[in-house]
This record gives sequence, structure tokens and C-alpha cells, in this order.
Amino acid sequence: MWFIDSSDVPSRVLIVDDHSVFRSRARLLLEVAGYDVVGEAEDADSAVAETNRLEPDVVLVDVQLPDRDGFAVADELSRGMHPPQVVLISSREATDFGGRLPDAHSRGFIHKPELSRASLEACLVDRT
Repeated sequence: MWFIDSSDVPSRVLIVDDHSVFRSRARLLLEVAGYDVVGEAEDADSAVAETNRLEPDVVLVDVQLPDRDGFAVADELSRGMHPPQVVLISSREATDFGGRLPDAHSRGFIHKPELSRASLEACLVDRT
């Protein structure tokens, strides 16, 4: 069993999803868990703009966005001057994305129904 030192876990989060209901639920869940949700975005272009403006530690990015997919967003954010840790999220299962997840510029993947402090920290905390 491993233990999390919460001081090592990034805390400023940007939520990127085209569904406002999910963004609201994710914001509430993360804020109750102690995260500082610094903003929200509904598409890839606004995700990049808000990341540059807000400089979050973590960006939760839905894989399916209206203008580009989350993989493209993760790739673009990884090339920034201060790249955040990107965690991909989706209502679809990880297996639906085949071999794309291991090659993504992200710290991990969370199935939306399983979003919690523990699942986010599992992606963010280095357990080596």
C-alpha cells in the first residue's frame, strides 16, 4: 500500500469538457476534495487559451471535444513553456481508445464515472 503526501499533489485544476453539467459536477467533487478549480473550458481552443492564461498544475481534458480531440489538446499543452500535467477523461472506457492512451502526452486516464480524489491522485503522484 502507498500513501499520498498531499503536499506533493498538484492542486490547481482546469476542467475541459463540452458538457456543462459534467464540468459543474467535477468542479464540486474536486473542490470538496481540496483542489482549487481555477477554470473551465468547453473546447480545445479555449482549453489552450485558459491554460496559458491561468497556468494550472493539472488539466482534465475530455477525449471527445467539438473542435479537436483530447489527444491533440494534450499534445499541444505538452509543448508549452510551463506544461501542466494532463489527465484525459471520457465517458467511454479506456479500452475504446485502443493503443492511443499509452502514447498520449498525459499522466493518465480516468473514466468519468470513476472521477474522485483518489483516481486523480493515482494519475498525478509518482509512486516510484
